[in-house]
Amino acid sequence: MPPVTQRNSRHLVGLGEATRTWGLISIQTFGGPAGQIAMMHRILVEQKRWLGERRFLHALNYCMLLPGPEAQQLAIYAGWLLNGWLGGIIAGVLFVLPGVVALLALSWVYVTHGDTQLVAGLFLGLAPAVLAIVAYAVWRLRQRVLHHRLLLGIAVAAFVALALFGVPFPVVVLAAGLIGWWVHRRWPDLIPESGHAAAGDGPQPLVPDDALHSARPSRRRNTTILSLGLVLWAAPVLVAVLWAGRQSVFVEQGLFFAFTALVTFGGAYAVLSFVAQQAVGVFGWLTGGEMVKGLALAESTPGPLIMVVQFVAFLGAYRSPGGLDPVVAGVLASLLVTWVTFVPCFLFILLGAPYVERLRGNTTITAALGGVTAAVVGVIANLAVYFASHTLFAQTREVVAGPLQVELPVLTSFQAPAAAIAVLALLLVFWRGWSTLRVLGLCALLGVGVGLLG
Repeated sequence: MPPVTQRNSRHLVGLGEATRTWGLISIQTFGGPAGQIAMMHRILVEQKRWLGERRFLHALNYCMLLPGPEAQQLAIYAGWLLNGWLGGIIAGVLFVLPGVVALLALSWVYVTHGDTQLVAGLFLGLAPAVLAIVAYAVWRLRQRVLHHRLLLGIAVAAFVALALFGVPFPVVVLAAGLIGWWVHRRWPDLIPESGHAAAGDGPQPLVPDDALHSARPSRRRNTTILSLGLVLWAAPVLVAVLWAGRQSVFVEQGLFFAFTALVTFGGAYAVLSFVAQQAVGVFGWLTGGEMVKGLALAESTPGPLIMVVQFVAFLGAYRSPGGLDPVVAGVLASLLVTWVTFVPCFLFILLGAPYVERLRGNTTITAALGGVTAAVVGVIANLAVYFASHTLFAQTREVVAGPLQVELPVLTSFQAPAAAIAVLALLLVFWRGWSTLRVLGLCALLGVGVGLLG
């Protein structure tokens, strides 16, 4: 492939070839953000050699600063670099499309056949596996992030605030960011800039860095993208208001998940603590046990883990259809929530990409992110405890004493089969190093076996 420049080609690689490649990537997006990023690196940097090592990590570091699923945003960014705004949209849509279709089908299976022995057994196996996967995520993140006692203190404080006092997730994130900013001012070397280790040169890219797509930042460009993006983002919710009324479940979910899309710093595991807190305890769209099952489905399908919000929306609308057929209501709610969750990702990348270099060198932002990342360890640990109580026990009870708000399991409702599968999953993940899909597959088979045996 000869060198390509902006002057002699609109697309640095053929748009058809790029689309086929993004389609191939989209059906391999299992294993959470770490696996998705590694898979994109292997295809884009090592196999296709469309991007250089440093350029790939440069883009990833920018995506880490944003709310939302960083792997999908990285796909949008890479698509934009190679094929402009159209390439970014194609890459971002294809990245989530298989997961949307799969979760719609699985949500329907759950609400229509969830009481059968086969499906019940499937979830009996998947939920404990998810518990082990979340625990492993806490362990890995702790090793990478908590390299100082102050950062460990931020993580512990975040866990205590969420688990014992019910502090809202956005407040925890904001406080952690402010602490990171303050600490950086006092001790600049204590919290390093976020990002990944310095990269080697890696394979030489076929497309030179200076030939990658670029756009001149301007007020007109920013206004156009921002205006169009906000209109597209809000349009389905406004239609739901006019069609079903302000108090409908569609508007309720649209507004909530639109807000959630702006506070999802730290990845899906971190924000799920906030989503579970609100969807279960405040809105009552589903139960705590169903929240665990939803994450199990998201873990076992391609796409970002935040796709679990689709399952949450489906169940909430299915049970409050507002005159519609319950399944139709569930599908509409799922698509609405998916839209308001992922449209901001496109807006962040297409609007902010020209400013990446300036933002990349902003040490204040990266130091604040260091505090947020430390807090995320505590947030995910709280999620692990939440899942454990709803997976290993059939019942929980809430204890309130002044500012203290704790959800405790009912010990007499202990579920021995789920505990046994959880122990096995923990051994496979921590000791044997099994992949997410292998653990989920084996645990699902064990759960089905237990379910069929009654």
